[in-house]
Amino acid sequence: MCGIAGFFQTKYDVFNEHSCRLLTNKLTNMKKSIKHRGPDDDDIYLEGFAGLAHTRLSIRDLKGGHQPMSCMYRNRIATIIYNGELYNTSELTEKLKEYSVTLKTTSDTEVILYCYLVFGHRIFSQLNGIFSFAIYEDNTLTIVRDHLGVKPLFYHYDFNQFVFSSEIKGIFAYGIGPELNKESWCEIIGLGPAHTPGNGVFENIKELLPGHFMEITCDSHKNILCRDKCYWKLTSKPHTENYEDTVNHCSYLIEDAIEKQMVSDIPICTFLSGGLDSSLVSAIVAKKLAPDKLNTYSFDFLGNNKNFKASSFQSTQDRPYVDIMANHIHSNHSYLECTNKDQIDCLYKAMIARDMPCMADVESSMLYFCNLVSQECKVTLTGECADEIFGGYPWFHREDMLNQVTFPWSYDLDARTCLFKDDFIRELPLKEYINEKYLNTIKECPDLIDDDKIERNRRKICYLNVRWFMMTLLNRMDRCSMFSGLEARVPYADYRILEYVFNVPWKYKCYNNQAKSLLVECGKNYLPKEVLYRKKSPYPKTYDPDYEKLLGNLALEEFHANPKLSEIIDKEKLVNFIKSPKDYGKPWYGQLMAGPQMLAYIIQISYWLKEYIK
Repeated sequence: MCGIAGFFQTKYDVFNEHSCRLLTNKLTNMKKSIKHRGPDDDDIYLEGFAGLAHTRLSIRDLKGGHQPMSCMYRNRIATIIYNGELYNTSELTEKLKEYSVTLKTTSDTEVILYCYLVFGHRIFSQLNGIFSFAIYEDNTLTIVRDHLGVKPLFYHYDFNQFVFSSEIKGIFAYGIGPELNKESWCEIIGLGPAHTPGNGVFENIKELLPGHFMEITCDSHKNILCRDKCYWKLTSKPHTENYEDTVNHCSYLIEDAIEKQMVSDIPICTFLSGGLDSSLVSAIVAKKLAPDKLNTYSFDFLGNNKNFKASSFQSTQDRPYVDIMANHIHSNHSYLECTNKDQIDCLYKAMIARDMPCMADVESSMLYFCNLVSQECKVTLTGECADEIFGGYPWFHREDMLNQVTFPWSYDLDARTCLFKDDFIRELPLKEYINEKYLNTIKECPDLIDDDKIERNRRKICYLNVRWFMMTLLNRMDRCSMFSGLEARVPYADYRILEYVFNVPWKYKCYNNQAKSLLVECGKNYLPKEVLYRKKSPYPKTYDPDYEKLLGNLALEEFHANPKLSEIIDKEKLVNFIKSPKDYGKPWYGQLMAGPQMLAYIIQISYWLKEYIK
């Protein structure tokens, strides 16, 4: 994994000494801003209209994978910067041999670049991996993002400059100033910590959509031209296999995805929560690593053994099930704990990592844990994305949530606006904005003419999850891991799995009323029954009442110290909210973000305004 950044501009002449020095400084600043994504190596490239910057976390071909990398094929020269991992490298390497391509390294970077030179844009859909990359050839810049958007890529565009980066801070390091508008606040208050696909929240900051690539060139007047093209999208098709064949097909895809994602020139580990998703990944990895032992890690909070409060969303603690799994697969297991101070200290870091308010302490604690893991291991496999694809969340099953005519994980707007000044909220078209984003996504969802009402609803919910909720969690995982120099891989996000399972009927996904029945069936050869049939429990959070007090005090301090926050937050509402009990069972986003997380979110907004909006 790495960080990429760069530009295509026609304002400055690269052959002018002063301009060259200016552009080199810009590239250097961009590279420094994302250095955390690649602490092992870095370099820049300046040629023609383009500048490319790369920071490297060395995972494969530790000596030969230096970037930017240039290759020649039939008198064509192209240069690439690449962030990600390619899991079908060997298959593509065999394909390149048919075209007399001799590789000089074992890096997937070189494979992608030669594939582009030999096959052009049509190769993008055949890349199996998590990636974002940029290729410069003959005064044309091409940027590409993976099928599901696991790896990020943001950009700013006007008529004489196109600036891009793995993280928004890289664009700001080029010299583009951060600005907010009403749409920004609709994203933060109405949709956050999610954001609209393609929307960078800041004014004039966009995000390349998953499964898309963009060509950037210029016309004879040196006006920059951008062509955004889709190379992959979900489609609906009839499912023709019976239940047994469907289970076998899913088992093959899951095992194949996990095995492919184990490729590394350094040791790998897994996150192990004791739930079905991460346990299945860990069990398969452990089996394929044997006789070597797998390192596994679980996360919890100091004092949760006595402070835990069960709810409909989180009915059990992880520790007993982690114990069962660690013994079952004979892993070298580490139990990591986070204190109140740890996650509050990381609230600021998590906001910086995401460049905007995020999942509050749900994200800050993940960042803390990723940092601990990175001190021992640089590559981990996780269980992310299984719930969105296989139908694990409550809103797939509960009629009251399933029938919401809005985002089912975030349907209470009042809970989101309860601390803001009435005049400020009235100026924002929140309801209209949210409704528009919801309806636009529903319209995108590929229908199947033979679907009945139940299938249409489940397909709609799955599509909403993949486009929105899953992306929030993937963004969290990418920023938290990469901020710590840790590469997190997500086998369930293999696009082949999504393509297949998206079209499996709900009666198979919830066979005999068993949630995620396909995954349960896949796990029967790997997991003990206690774990196999464990009721879903989300990522843990602290239940320490002292944590709420600390957040309340910090929120009040921010209110008094930051004039920008006091302009939008109502003091009386804030004080009353801090004094009132927090209902852990009624989250305002997902399954975890309830009362304490609203305070943490406000604190992050305050940090954000101070750090980014001058």
